[in-house]
Amino acid sequence: MSKVWLVTGASSGFGRAITEAAVAAGDLVIGAARRPEALEDLVAAHPGRVEALRLDVTDGAVIEAAVADVVARHGRIDVLVNNAGRTHVGAVEETTERELRDLFELHVFGPTALVRAVLPHMRERRSGAIVQMSSMGGQMSFAGFGAYSATKFALEGLSEALADEVAEYGIKVLIVEPGAFRTSLFDTGRAGASPDSGVYTKVGETRGFVSGADGSQPGDPAKAAAVILAALEAERPPLRLPLGDDGVTAVLDHLDQVRAEITEWEKRTRATGFDA
Repeated sequence: MSKVWLVTGASSGFGRAITEAAVAAGDLVIGAARRPEALEDLVAAHPGRVEALRLDVTDGAVIEAAVADVVARHGRIDVLVNNAGRTHVGAVEETTERELRDLFELHVFGPTALVRAVLPHMRERRSGAIVQMSSMGGQMSFAGFGAYSATKFALEGLSEALADEVAEYGIKVLIVEPGAFRTSLFDTGRAGASPDSGVYTKVGETRGFVSGADGSQPGDPAKAAAVILAALEAERPPLRLPLGDDGVTAVLDHLDQVRAEITEWEKRTRATGFDA
């Protein structure tokens, strides 16, 4: 039976690629975007298979009503894809509280509100899937990406607990951790940036990387979308799905580094209990 998808940030990048892949698989996609007119070409190309929904995921007041409307019209939401997002570059010291809070609204509080809204319907049917679009920056961070990674770390921690909670109801949770893919994430018109004092050399290097990488990233969003759909259909779907040669390498290298550091201090850190 065909599935009903709700995909946020569906107008471009991974959201558009996932929408196209789901439609190609015979499913129905509700594509949510702040500017639904950006989805008009997909709606026209796939009549009855793609619907555009105006939704700002940072507006918590409209999320429950939007989900209720989709369920009322289609009977269910089989797959929620929390994809809406943007990048942000700035030193931790130079990132304002407002910038940090806005990023958490977009990457954590909005997706969490959508999860809360869809879960009662999925639990009732004892099936469903929630795809959380994180980043390799959800496993590690480096100069300039502190705020961005903080939101992705938070999303991953919440999602890992969520997966443990909903498994008994037959609901899957998939955390996707892409490397550099050719999306609009690094588009200078959309990427956020804190004022640069020039104090932190490595942050300046990160700014240069972001501003110069748009349009030349090695990852293909269409291929990534195909892997995401395959993971959701797998007999034993993974919890985390790093994507791209760079993303997989970075995550594995980071895990090796963490293990090495823990092992180096293991004898002393284990010996911190009360003496018998």
